[in-house]
Order: sequence, then C-alpha cells, then structure tokens
Amino acid sequence: MQENISCAKRYTKLATDREIYLDRARECSELTLPALITPEGFSSATDLYQPFQSIGARGVNNLASKLMLLLFPPNSPFFRLAMDTKTKVELDAEGELRAEIEQGLALVEREVMGEIENRALRVYVFEALKHLIIGGNVLIHLPKKGGLRVFPLSSYVVKRDPSGELLEIIIEELVSPMTLPEGIDGIDYTSEKDVKVYTKIEKENKDYYYAYQEVEGELIPDSDGRYKNDLLPFVALRMVHLDNEDYGRSFVEEYLGDLKSLEGLTESLVEAAAASAKLVFLVRPNASVKRRDLAQSKNGDVILGQPDDVKVLQTDKFPDMRVVLETVSRIEDRLSYAFLLNTAIQRNAERVTAEEIRFMAQELESALGGVYSILSQELQLPLVNILMDKMQSGQKIPKLPKGTVTPVIVTGVEALGRGNDLQKLREYVIDLVQLANVSPETIQRINFGDLVARLATGHGIDTIGLIKTEEQLQAELQQQQEAQQQQMMQETIQSAAPAVMKEVVKGNQQQPQVQ
Repeated sequence: MQENISCAKRYTKLATDREIYLDRARECSELTLPALITPEGFSSATDLYQPFQSIGARGVNNLASKLMLLLFPPNSPFFRLAMDTKTKVELDAEGELRAEIEQGLALVEREVMGEIENRALRVYVFEALKHLIIGGNVLIHLPKKGGLRVFPLSSYVVKRDPSGELLEIIIEELVSPMTLPEGIDGIDYTSEKDVKVYTKIEKENKDYYYAYQEVEGELIPDSDGRYKNDLLPFVALRMVHLDNEDYGRSFVEEYLGDLKSLEGLTESLVEAAAASAKLVFLVRPNASVKRRDLAQSKNGDVILGQPDDVKVLQTDKFPDMRVVLETVSRIEDRLSYAFLLNTAIQRNAERVTAEEIRFMAQELESALGGVYSILSQELQLPLVNILMDKMQSGQKIPKLPKGTVTPVIVTGVEALGRGNDLQKLREYVIDLVQLANVSPETIQRINFGDLVARLATGHGIDTIGLIKTEEQLQAELQQQQEAQQQQMMQETIQSAAPAVMKEVVKGNQQQPQVQ
C-alpha cells in the first residue's frame, strides 16, 4: 500500500496515462452521444456539440439495447446455480433428495432475479454498456443498498499488471461537505462548495483488495475495508482488451473514420441544400425594372419592365450534391451493418422466446468478435457473486456451501453451444420424420429414450427425477401385466359364475327329499 502518497497526487500521476484514452472517448462521444462523455470543464451552462448526422446515436443505442436484452433477459434468468460433480454423484443415488435441492436452488435464483428487479439494475447496466461502446471503459460499483453507480472514464484511473489484473483504482468525485462524517480536519461543513473525495482500491495480496476514502489528504473515518478478489464491489470493465494497456478501446473507435467522414459530408450537404433553397433575383444593371419595385411588389402587382431583365440565381451544384449524397448513403450502409441496424434478428413482440435470444446471441457473437462472451464473464458473473454475497449477509437468501454450489452464466458461449446442438438435433428429427413417410421401419431404429434425454440436455434441463429410468419402466410394465392378469381372472370368474350357480341349483333340485 502506498500510504505515503496522497490519493490526490496518485490520481494526478495516473491521469497522465489516461489522457490519450479519454481524448479518444470524448471524440467518439461527440459524434454519437455528446452528453455521455462531456468535454473537460463541462458545466450545466456548457453548449454541447450537435452532430449533423444521427446514425451514430442510433447505432450506439441499438447495440446497447441488444446487448442489454441478451445479458439480462427480462423473462428468464441469465444464470443458474450448479452443483459440483462430486455432489451430483453423491446425490444421484437419492433422486428425491436431489430434486428437493434443485428446487431450493431454483428458489434462490428467483430471489436473486427479484433483487435485480427491485434495484433496477438494468437501467444502470444500460448506461454502462453505452459507456463501453463509446468510451471503451467504465467503472461500476454495487453498494450495499440502492442501484449501481456508474463512473465514466473521466472520473477514475486504473493500474493493471501485464496480464490485465487490477492493481489499483482511484475514483474522484465531488460531494457536498454536509454528506461527510464530522470531525475531519480542513473541511468547512457550512460551505456550499463541493469538495473532492477520493476512493482508492488497491491490491493487498493475492486474495484481498484494500479500499478506503480520502478527502483533503485525510482518511474518512470508517471508510476502509477489505474484499475478496471475487467479491470486490468495484468492477472496471473494458470493451476491447490489448496487451500491456491499462485501459480498453471502444467499439466506436474502430469506425471513427467513417463517422468523421459522414459528419463532414452531412454538414456540407446540409449547407449546400440551405444555399440551394435560398431565392435570389438578378436584375440587369440597365434594366427598366426598378429593384425597389421588384422587392416591394406583392403577388399579383403590375410593374414596368422586361422579362429578360430579371433572372433567378441558380448555382448548378446538383451534380456535386448527388455525388455527396451517394457517398453519404454508402457510409451509412457500412455503419448500419457495423451497429446491427440492418439485421432483423428480433421480432417486434412483447415476449421474446429463448430460441430468439440464442439466435440474437449468435448474431452478436459473430458481429462483435467475442465481446458478448467477454461481457458475460466480466460483467454478469461478478455482478451475481457480489449480489448473492450481499443478500446472504442481509439474510435474504440462505448461505450456500462454499465450493459446492456456484453460479454459472447460461447466456454466453455455453448457451450458444447448447443452442447449436439443439438446432442440429431438431433438424435431424425433422429429417427422420420425412424419411419415415417413405420407409416406416426407420422409426424402429431410433432409441426414443436417448432422444428425449438429448432434447432435455439441449434445453439445459436436468433429467434427474424427470425422465423415467429403465428400472422404473420395467417395474411399471410388470405392474401393468399383473393388473391385466388379475383383471382377466376376475372377468373369467365373473363369466363362469352364472353357469356354476345354475349347475348348483340344478343339483339341489335333483337330490331326494328327506322325510
């Protein structure tokens, strides 16, 4: 820990390495969403740049919406609690017990999803995704209460090791002195001027991070604490990772050239259209038409003059404007494909099915080159771990055995692979049905028990206790055979009973009467 250096000085030193990334982020924000990453010295009275084109804003919002829908689907959980292999093997012999445990884990999953809804985390995650797309970096903080806090790149600095692991985070924010604890030297609690508060998180050892807050070079009382590596409530996200770089690159940065070209051409096109729309009359110098009469005349007035004395100014710039318009159209097409504006991978419906989610995930995975998979592991998994830890501390959910039950993300690569296998299996079954119409004996070759199990696996469903085993099927078949035999015996007895009774009555009648 660097206790001899104040957080303010350390922040200033690390901010030097951040400047080039922050400048690019501000440039990307200016051409897409100018209010997201504001220029240096911004205040409420500052006029932001207004882009001449809107495709940048549309593209960022569209891409963020698609990522949001996939990372946190509204109608299904994005994770499940899975038991380790050893525990599964031990519970396989007790199917009922395992079924009860699975139900309990499902209940915990629903409680966690309910907490996400109560905290309105999707709103803050959507903002964080826009920062990632435009600036390439964002810092999120999940406090004990309330929703996420989202810090733009201009509010924090980081230091990483060559492998990308976080070594140090310093956050700078302005707060009112009235919100600070009493007894801090150098703080005027009656002042209305905000003061800078620094939050520092640094690597203490291989297992823990140490965090504390500082203001005016003084430690804020009761602000320090230690966190395990996987439970650190501060998550510094990067869009595109490069080796030996503390900060990431943005998605917009990769298409900054097209955005700049589109901005310049669109501005020229708008100005040219405005100039072409201007109506100017040219009057010959020695014309009989007086300029004053022409300017003051109204519709239908009669003035003296010759028709050749007055002409309308025409710039003849239409061919040039057409070239500009065609160039703008080509650039817009390229950007539309880059930001997935032209891909109809989601239908307009109130509820989106799981199959549509998988298809959209596949499209994003191929278009973004693995970014979606990275976010599933660096955003979703830490968020679930932190949230579950806080809920366990607040006794909202029971404490789970360490190392036995772990959360597993089911909307990333694992879901994509399962979805592809399921789609191939469905296509195979369809081909089999078509083939059976020609050759009915084909169906006899299919092991339907194995087919049912594979379909369940494709959907991510555990078949323990759901699908009957061979022993259960044999027992049920034996019970059915025994029941059929008993029924046949009863029917035989019932059918033979009238004849027997008739013979008995006849025999009684033929017996001699005793005197």
